[in-house]
Amino acid sequence: MTSLILLGAGKIGETIAHLLKRSGDYHLTVADQDPARLEALAALGVATRRARLSDPAELPPLVRGQQMVVSALPFYLTPAVAEAAAAAGAHYFDLTEDVESTRRVKALAAEARSVLMPQCGLAPGFISVLAHSMTRKFERLRDVHMRVGALPVYPTNALKYNLTWSTDGLINEYCNPCEAIIDGSRMETLALEEMEAFSLDGIAYEAFNTSGGLGTLCDTLEGKVENLNYKTVRYPGHRDLVKMLIRDLRLGQRRELLKDVLEASVPMTRQDVVLVFVTVSGMQEGRLTQESFAKKVYSQAIDDRLYSAIQITTAAGVCAMVDLVREGVLPARGFVRQEDAELERFLANRFGQYYA
Repeated sequence: MTSLILLGAGKIGETIAHLLKRSGDYHLTVADQDPARLEALAALGVATRRARLSDPAELPPLVRGQQMVVSALPFYLTPAVAEAAAAAGAHYFDLTEDVESTRRVKALAAEARSVLMPQCGLAPGFISVLAHSMTRKFERLRDVHMRVGALPVYPTNALKYNLTWSTDGLINEYCNPCEAIIDGSRMETLALEEMEAFSLDGIAYEAFNTSGGLGTLCDTLEGKVENLNYKTVRYPGHRDLVKMLIRDLRLGQRRELLKDVLEASVPMTRQDVVLVFVTVSGMQEGRLTQESFAKKVYSQAIDDRLYSAIQITTAAGVCAMVDLVREGVLPARGFVRQEDAELERFLANRFGQYYA
């Protein structure tokens, strides 16, 4: 069995632990500072350790002797965990959407004896595997447009939104600069801008810039594509209200207050849907051609426990990458990008099948 420690037992961490535990191939330990979260996982038969994960000094003893380390912690803890994993020679995986944290992980990977693979969730994560696979069908690329949304099935409040994952990560996406390739040039764009409207299956949506969703695709496709962008999908009206909070009321400069407001006012839900929509255009056999992919994933029960769609898709993304590294399908050391994985292998994986 492969020894693996999972740091963080929140909504996504709990799902990762459940999937890995039921696979039977991982000797799993979960660490968190919240005893209630650990108690719930211990009931599943998972080994647990209580630790103050925000303290870098507590990380080396936790990861020592582990073959793999998965971080389901907030993005600002990413560099310290990656550094501890690299020092221990353990393969490292995380779910961060934060661009700067990923750059720091990449720098660590230059001298690493193990794999360092950040951004293993949904977006960034699976969306990069999908989009890169689609680009391989073209002789020359023009546009790659990536759209992802985690939405309530039954929107009832003014935001038409429910909390489904990390509030810190959500705020980070709404506030930080975005990467894009525009007319062949790589540049930064503003979050919450460049809004567009579209419909799918008779339902109206809006999409707008958010940070981090492209993962490392700007590095991979720079010089090969004219336009590359990522936008988050919401129901119409959401962007304007969020922009009012973040820009007009300046809560983007008071993120802890914004987090308190959202968590006190916007309920979480497990009745959600994850929407994935990718469109690629370019030259095929001498003709300008467009191909699109659209997929909806809904919440579902696993072993009689209901998990939200965002829990399932995010956890399945990182678990599939852990499996692929374990099986020797991906490189055995250094910085590994999501798009290094082949879509067919990902979807054939026991965890990747949640997307299939």
